[in-house]
Amino acid sequence: MKKRILFIAVVCSSFFACEKPSGTNSSQESIRPKNIVLMIGDGMGVTQITAGLYTNRNKLNLEQFKVIGLHKSYASNNLVTDSAAGATAFSCGIKTYNGAIAVDTDTMPVETILEMAEKNGLATGLVSTSTITHATPASFICHRKVRKMHQENAADFLKTDIDLFVGGGKDHFEKREDGRNISEELKKKGYVVSDFFQETISKVNMDPASPFAFFTANTDPVTVAEGRNYLPSISKKSVEFLKERGKEKGFFLMIEGSQIDWGGHANESSYIITEMHDFDKAVGKVLDFAKADGETLVIVTADHETGGYSINKGSTMDSLVTEFTTDYHTADLIPVFAYGPGAENFGGIYENTAIFDKMKDLYGFGEEVK
Repeated sequence: MKKRILFIAVVCSSFFACEKPSGTNSSQESIRPKNIVLMIGDGMGVTQITAGLYTNRNKLNLEQFKVIGLHKSYASNNLVTDSAAGATAFSCGIKTYNGAIAVDTDTMPVETILEMAEKNGLATGLVSTSTITHATPASFICHRKVRKMHQENAADFLKTDIDLFVGGGKDHFEKREDGRNISEELKKKGYVVSDFFQETISKVNMDPASPFAFFTANTDPVTVAEGRNYLPSISKKSVEFLKERGKEKGFFLMIEGSQIDWGGHANESSYIITEMHDFDKAVGKVLDFAKADGETLVIVTADHETGGYSINKGSTMDSLVTEFTTDYHTADLIPVFAYGPGAENFGGIYENTAIFDKMKDLYGFGEEVK
């Protein structure tokens, strides 16, 4: 009898040593993604998502995510963050002051997840529906004490080996106070540089043999309501392009739906909703890729909520009655959606800086998922 009991104990011990308990965070090699796509709906709180859902026949691609968490969005110097400090939390894993672009509270540069990816041989990319030098994309590739240094941010693109970037702000690269033409300098580095005057994004040839830049506007891109329609198609093209560019080691891509935030600042519900629908279409394209690829982690979140947006009594799915409490940001907790290898690490409530920590560790740049 004693031998039998000992045998059962040994078998049970071996089983539990090998099995990973449900819900346990882990950075084991078997669950690490090769690629990560971080999608940021700027200004996208729960109400923005709700409004987009109900006005889209009660359905969004975001509903496909089964792992959902919440992050604490505050900055180092303010309970209400701005996009610069919010994006720096994602890109660098630090709390910093509002207006800071990938620098700490002492204004010292901090290495970003995109720079780490480059250093480790991964392909990298940035896509935005604002200027590509705006606070959110800039926080992944630039280091500035003050966020609105667009021409300086544009010049910083030459200091990296970023494989792809798409967004507005062509003038910051070509019509500059210092007389430089950053686009021409990029071409000398081997980039294919194109823009909306030459061809539409749906027809552009993105050959993975060369790094690629596409300018969608001279300054800020127009709204969806005014005809902007590139985000879903370029999101699909970008993941396919970077998969080829980074086929050996993988890729990192940040995609921003910038103008959900601008609709909140304008206190215009229709602006928020059309931008939310556009961003969700891009989410759908990336999810389709991730499901087929099997090696890609998709994270969807926001830097903060904008507008204190609410849906009120008298609303129907066809007609929302909405109000705003501010034309600035709020301190709401922000949802985080995750799909793919390592997604289970993004459930729960945590600091916005933890998104960086989890990406870094899942790539294998760190030691364990926090």
